[in-house]
Amino acid sequence: MSLSDLRVSSPAQLVAVVPYLLGFHPRDSLVVVGRRDRALVFAARQDLPPPETPLAELDEFARQTAAVVARQTVDSVVLLGYTERGSGAALVAAVGDALLDLAIPVREQLRVADGRFWCYLCTDEGCCPPAGRSYDAEAGQVREAAGFQVFADRAALVASVAPVQGDAREAMRAATAEADRRLDELAAGQRTGPGALLGAIHRAGVRAVGTALTRYRGGGILSDAEVAWLTVLLAHAPVGEYALNRADAAGWQVTLWSDVLRRASAELSAMPAVLLAFTAWRTGQGALAAVAVDRALDADPSLGIARLLDEVLTDGIPPSALDRPGAA
Repeated sequence: MSLSDLRVSSPAQLVAVVPYLLGFHPRDSLVVVGRRDRALVFAARQDLPPPETPLAELDEFARQTAAVVARQTVDSVVLLGYTERGSGAALVAAVGDALLDLAIPVREQLRVADGRFWCYLCTDEGCCPPAGRSYDAEAGQVREAAGFQVFADRAALVASVAPVQGDAREAMRAATAEADRRLDELAAGQRTGPGALLGAIHRAGVRAVGTALTRYRGGGILSDAEVAWLTVLLAHAPVGEYALNRADAAGWQVTLWSDVLRRASAELSAMPAVLLAFTAWRTGQGALAAVAVDRALDADPSLGIARLLDEVLTDGIPPSALDRPGAA
């Protein structure tokens, strides 16, 4: 489901859509959803601060959140507090005020819990009963339209791209050891210096990346040997750059790099994680992109492209920035 494909005409529909925008059901969270030309173009989630957080810290949190939203060039936003405590009102109000200070209209301020929602500002019990309003019907409609399930929470999202274990991990260890031997053989076959070796690695990488793209575009998967060879080659910068230049906003590419990341050896996981982060960001799956960036930085804290993507996500830069004139 693409943000730009969604047309939401009621608070219940919006609440039903939010998990599909994030990829999971938020809990103890502030969610900001932005609109432009009546389309949903931005969705971001942050953990709610503890209830005892001083007002000065809430105001600073609110200003930082509003600054991120302002970079999205939205027409208006909706704020949603996901909390069963009945709290969150002070934070949502502070964020609303900070957005208004930046001339960004706030259409709704809602609280969501236990399959129901309330309006923070409405005191009309005919409109907003004390027990809240259900959005079950709307959730069913969105689920059917989306054609996929979302994760129960962020932990489940993280687990979805966690390294494979057990027999699958043992199989990948053996496949990676064989890929390393294959690379050694490739190096031994080059008689004319390091430039020839780099060229040979690049050519092998182009073939391996092309095979992966073709296979997943057609709904297939790579064997363990193919994944191992691909990850060994991606560790070389020219091959990683080649793959990144061919990464775009396609759901099957998210599937490809999720699969490669799950099967990659820890020491070879940084570039597959970057590729997953980039493709997830391009498709509007910001939460998955953030998880992937964390994996990349855990594997290689000095990797420049991972640090750049981390800044992009932290600053709330939208994928549409790539379409602007002069974007690299």
